[in-house]
Amino acid sequence: MTVSSTVAAASATASANAALQQAAQSVISGSTGNSTMDVQSLVSALVNARTAGTTASLSSEASNDTTQISAIGQLSAALSALQAAAGPLSNGSMLSTYTATASGTGITASAGTGAVAGTYTIGVTQIAQAQSITSGAFTTSQQSNMGTGTLNVSLGSSSMTINVDSSNNTLSGLASAINTANNNPGVTATVVNGVDGAHLVLTSTATGQSNTINVSVSNASSGAALSSLAVTSTAGTTSNTSGTYTSTGSTVSSGWTQTTAAQDALFSINGTTATNSSNSISSAITGVTFTLTSAAASTATSTTPETQTLTVASDTATQETDINNFVTAYNTLVSTMTSLTALTTSSGSAGPLLGDSMLNQIQNTLAGIISGAVKSGSTSTSLATIGISLNSDGTLTANQTKLDAAVSANSSAVGSLFNLTNGIAAQLNSSITSFTETGGIVDARLNAINTDITSVTTQQTALSAYAAQLTTMYQNQFTALNALMASTNSNAQYLTQLFGGTSSAGSLATNKS
Repeated sequence: MTVSSTVAAASATASANAALQQAAQSVISGSTGNSTMDVQSLVSALVNARTAGTTASLSSEASNDTTQISAIGQLSAALSALQAAAGPLSNGSMLSTYTATASGTGITASAGTGAVAGTYTIGVTQIAQAQSITSGAFTTSQQSNMGTGTLNVSLGSSSMTINVDSSNNTLSGLASAINTANNNPGVTATVVNGVDGAHLVLTSTATGQSNTINVSVSNASSGAALSSLAVTSTAGTTSNTSGTYTSTGSTVSSGWTQTTAAQDALFSINGTTATNSSNSISSAITGVTFTLTSAAASTATSTTPETQTLTVASDTATQETDINNFVTAYNTLVSTMTSLTALTTSSGSAGPLLGDSMLNQIQNTLAGIISGAVKSGSTSTSLATIGISLNSDGTLTANQTKLDAAVSANSSAVGSLFNLTNGIAAQLNSSITSFTETGGIVDARLNAINTDITSVTTQQTALSAYAAQLTTMYQNQFTALNALMASTNSNAQYLTQLFGGTSSAGSLATNKS
């Protein structure tokens, strides 16, 4: 039982006893015949006198348990936030962040895992393109009835087969069938209306010289305009395999026209030539992905590709942001712990975890890590080394000028302070994990509180049952007593009248005279 529970019990008991004394007056009044005894008030006062102290104690203990759980929840949230903020500083990701910047236009780049600082000269001869081919023109009547048969469309080594029948044998129906086919290899189809008629346009969704489109037709119905779509296409040329096709007196131009050739990107890195089927290139420089655009191609007046410089450097801006986020999260934790242990002398109020051994252990452990130094050989590095000072209230303050100088020019100190083995962030992460994991001190405290809540609930249930039993017993007893006193008073009044009283001669007195 806590001190607050004891105080609550004593106060409730005193109030209950005062109420009982007041209710007891009805017994005196009832016994003298002045009024009927107030059974309900007397029973309530008696039951309350028997149970008030325990009721108040249990209620206070339950309230204290709830407050403790809420306080531990606030502490746990602040610990989790600090652990998350310390993540980039404890897992090495902060120290491995780099930026990739091109000196001109036409190349965008980003650096990721595995990148190292360096400077590269990039020259682009050509960018990767996706092939696009356009069919010959179809008349209005041909567009509405392309005939029937089987249309095969392939892209590189993958293909799809479309059964052309009365449900899709219009030119727009063919385009829709191509676009919605489940096994479409990566070809989009559109219908373009020109002055000479309608054209079916096929475009590869993938760039690269190997991604060429081929179309063939089989089992075409007699006179079907569909047959004119049979063609074999290569990256640089197109050749018709079906010859000229005549339908209903109209001549349909056979074959396809290549509007855009399929080609790979061709570029050089520090003089070494390389190719790629896509303009997004991630395998040329370890850890670096760069994208080529048409603006990076060589000029029309020179066969030598334009070159520009790609610089990969340590991402100091992200490093500073990560460190500042860590400082903010730690200060929030300190503020949370301070509020949970605060003592207001003017009002006598105390934080829910004031003097709590669990919080004290967490606070002392983390403060020791923050104020300590990380040793690397004979060199010791602390937060102060990179411009972060420890204040008297336990919070941290970052001097941005010193921090900027440290991450820009003293990367070895930053790397040592936040190394993956015994760096400050790694130590914090390990300690917080031990505090909050299953079986840790936070988990153990919550389990103990929840066990106490279960016990209090059980006791409250038992107390309610006991109060109900007392109420029934007292009601029965005092109802009988009330009836007895009423009968006694009635008999007393009769005898007074019979034998004469202070204000009545009485019938027996009169007869005696």
